[in-house]
Amino acid sequence: MALVAEKEYNGERAVWLTAGPYEAVMLPNVGANLIAFRDTVRGYRFLHEPAAEEMEAFKARPIIHGIPVLFPPNRYEDGRFPWNGKTYSFPVNEARTGNHLHGFLADIPWEVEHSGVNGEEAYVQLVLKVDRQHAVYNHFPHEFTFRLRYTLSEDGLQQHVAIRNDGAETMPCLLAFHTALNAPFAAGSTAEDYRVKLTMDKRYEMSERMLPTGRFQQLSVQEEQLKGEGVYPFFEPLDNHYTSVPQNGRNRAELSDLREKVTLVYDAGASYKHWMIWNNNATPGFFCPEPQINLVNAPNVDMPAEQSGLFSLDAGEIWEETSRLYIVKRG
Repeated sequence: MALVAEKEYNGERAVWLTAGPYEAVMLPNVGANLIAFRDTVRGYRFLHEPAAEEMEAFKARPIIHGIPVLFPPNRYEDGRFPWNGKTYSFPVNEARTGNHLHGFLADIPWEVEHSGVNGEEAYVQLVLKVDRQHAVYNHFPHEFTFRLRYTLSEDGLQQHVAIRNDGAETMPCLLAFHTALNAPFAAGSTAEDYRVKLTMDKRYEMSERMLPTGRFQQLSVQEEQLKGEGVYPFFEPLDNHYTSVPQNGRNRAELSDLREKVTLVYDAGASYKHWMIWNNNATPGFFCPEPQINLVNAPNVDMPAEQSGLFSLDAGEIWEETSRLYIVKRG
């Protein structure tokens, strides 16, 4: 039976979805973060969730839990964003590198546009409308509508994104999701039981400021396993940026529990031309495979737009994409 209910999650307003063996929790007032995705039958918790005592820290920095929305994503040199003959000024919010990091949408309230049940599916749709009076416009001077829809069914969790340019000027479209996956996600397993596989190809060389130099680096043996048969997610500290190349027609991360003989598939759309992967300094517990449209610092990099993923929306145009998380039994 599919159900939708509004109730609290650790004291925070939340929309709860239930369908088949799954449940999911959305926090509208904290960046539309899909904070929980669980298999209640098998006791799996797929996403890194904040404990009750972590909620205040989470709301202050809602990046390493659930599925935060990064718009625009990752780092921009000196907080400067050149676009169409103009230069936007973003706040420098990462003192260590002197860059802007992760955009403006992950910690602000979104509106629940509608939610409900469609047969055996439960869904919630969030909307964020940015106009000239919105705080986001001060740094990103474009009028746009961002809709984010999550649908839960026996086939797992589907994410649908749609961004419409409501203004008269062409706007850049840049997006990523800082998806935080638990390893282990099964209560009886350990991190050593897990292997991750990613449809990545090349690793960008990064400067001391964590900005791409435009050059590529040779993959290590473990990284070859990452794009091949899979590798332990915490084999070394990872904060790496890769190109994305679909395998077997799909752009995805796979996280396998060898003890449970199941694989969590994170099937991202082909518009995400890059992957970031971050594993909290190789600390077992959770890591973040991040599907990303654009290259880090893309507007400041001399590279063709098709390669950097820096593309635009003309007035009235819509970009949309879908992703899905689901379980596959192995053996």
